[in-house]
Amino acid sequence: MFRLFLIIYTMAATVLAGAGVTAALTIGRVDLTAILVAAGLGALVAVPVSWFVARGLSRV
Repeated sequence: MFRLFLIIYTMAATVLAGAGVTAALTIGRVDLTAILVAAGLGALVAVPVSWFVARGLSRV
């Protein structure tokens, strides 16, 4: 299950970090700190998301 988690995490982190950066730029935060924080939060949120998705897929 851990390998499945890592595969899902690579995709989920990319998507959620990109969404965070897009949201930061949309609201006018164009400084480097805001962009890095948004990307970091997206990657951090991807951890539990990936875990629940991997757990759900491995039970099927």
